[in-house]
Amino acid sequence: MNDKDSAAEGLSCMIVDDEDLARRVIREHLARYPEVAILAECANGFEAVKAANELGPDLLFLDIQMPKLNGFEVLELIGADAAVIFVTAYDEYALRAFEVHAVDYLLKPFNAERFDQALAHARLHARSGLPGGAPALIAENRKRQRPLQRILIRDGARVHVLPVDKIDYIQAQDDYVCFKSGGKEYLKQEAMAELEALLDAGRFIRIHRSYILNVERLSRLQLLAKDSYVAILADGTQLPVSRTGYARLKPLL
Repeated sequence: MNDKDSAAEGLSCMIVDDEDLARRVIREHLARYPEVAILAECANGFEAVKAANELGPDLLFLDIQMPKLNGFEVLELIGADAAVIFVTAYDEYALRAFEVHAVDYLLKPFNAERFDQALAHARLHARSGLPGGAPALIAENRKRQRPLQRILIRDGARVHVLPVDKIDYIQAQDDYVCFKSGGKEYLKQEAMAELEALLDAGRFIRIHRSYILNVERLSRLQLLAKDSYVAILADGTQLPVSRTGYARLKPLL
């Protein structure tokens, strides 16, 4: 076994890029590493989410700028702690906030030497036994994108992309949050407090420990008893309002 083979021993990977040429370039570089198993090639984010959850790769060669779902959104939906090498035309400075959490990144166009360096980093990461950086990458990206414009929800093999302006309200359910939108419910594992921090505070108000309301859906507040209110939505839904929640709502009424 030569040095290249031993350096990449045991790795399985997926190539995710919407450009056929970009996928082919990575595939040709990997042909020099017969010990690396290419589990799948995906041309869009939806394909990548499905394949990654079925196949569980050790490493993702992942484009960032893709239509429908970008690379960070793919990571969020995969829900696995995969190691990541970004393959992108993104400006180098824009990536610096993410490089500490990624194994490496390849700026297009790249040469064989640079590719070999990135794959060597992936091998070192795999041998270290440390978890991949996907959760930290997702968190970093969401902070940069706030307030959130859409919510990504995986439901088995299906992916729902829910624009935040379609959300009526959000309800905490144990370790999950339930998004209510147009009479439908979408369940996602997420902490209520973390979600609240990412939403537009001028539109989404925490009216109760278990509820976040899109104030555009509020029809009126109804007094039930002293210091006890209920929010009446345009569709007739009634939600409890805590004292703290009322204090947050009052300036908007």
